[in-house]
Amino acid sequence: MRLAGKTACLLCLFILISPLYAEEPLEEPLSEEELPLDDEFIFFEEFFIFEDIFFLEEIPETLPVVEEDLPDDLLDEDDFFFEAPPLVFEVPEFEIRSIDVIFPHLSQRQRIMAMGNRGLRHSFVHDEFPTINPNPDVGIDLLSRIMEKNPSHLIEALVVVPYNERELDLLDIYNALGRIETIKDFPALMNGRDFYVFTESTRIESARNRRAIPDPLPAEQLPFAQTMYLRLKEVTLGNLFIRGDISISTHGITYSMTNFTDVRYFLIPIVRAERFITIIYLEPVMEGILIYSMSGFYLPGFIADRVNLTPNINRRIEIFVKWITNGLREQVNTATE
Repeated sequence: MRLAGKTACLLCLFILISPLYAEEPLEEPLSEEELPLDDEFIFFEEFFIFEDIFFLEEIPETLPVVEEDLPDDLLDEDDFFFEAPPLVFEVPEFEIRSIDVIFPHLSQRQRIMAMGNRGLRHSFVHDEFPTINPNPDVGIDLLSRIMEKNPSHLIEALVVVPYNERELDLLDIYNALGRIETIKDFPALMNGRDFYVFTESTRIESARNRRAIPDPLPAEQLPFAQTMYLRLKEVTLGNLFIRGDISISTHGITYSMTNFTDVRYFLIPIVRAERFITIIYLEPVMEGILIYSMSGFYLPGFIADRVNLTPNINRRIEIFVKWITNGLREQVNTATE
């Protein structure tokens, strides 16, 4: 019985590897879009390229019987198993960049403003050009993504937050962005006084289920990408429902915020869903943490003539910069405790 069992195993193995029973490759390989991929498993896509997919044909119901005497010590159960070598993925090393490498065309005055508390900001309309232009070779192109929304008005901003006590990394930045509940605690400056625009700020479960949920504990590892949903309640526009998309690159983190419902003013929709977007790019540089953002929103002409949203958006950008800056300082305090 033992010999017969081993013989049957040998026959099965022979049949599976025999070219007579292997199916030809598919005429047209499946595209990447058709492959079932896990969003959180994607990092460097060039590591995972699937060109041909094979599967087994049906095994014939009747198989030829081969009788052959084999010595008992010829086959061993361990012969059917092997230990694959471990896969090791190395993160490429890179040098920390300078603000002058990323933004080589800044004037001396612009650089000084970017290093200040308020930062460098500029607003313009769709047929004008930005003044904060990153080096095209560094791979930071927020403008193209903003223009996909066909905005009528745009605002760009650049701030560099100096290091204090220790340098910060991408995990520090990610955890700073996760403190959604504290956004409401930061005011904007209006007529020389602090003005608290947001009265509430919280995560919500999803776009459909808008039940408030708490911020998670600080992460110990970076995700490859993440989507979260927020509710920001402000004094003039009421509830703003925002989808936040975070993506991680080699040098920095990109945080995109888009309204997935209409923005209303006294029940009148002034910005339609998906027509407002703010993209914030953060990177540890030699001089500190670089915060580069661009916002775009569309206003119909008859509304733009009556409502000037640019100062309002500017104040909200100011709040977001204060919120991120404070979150970065909290990461320093947490590490030193």
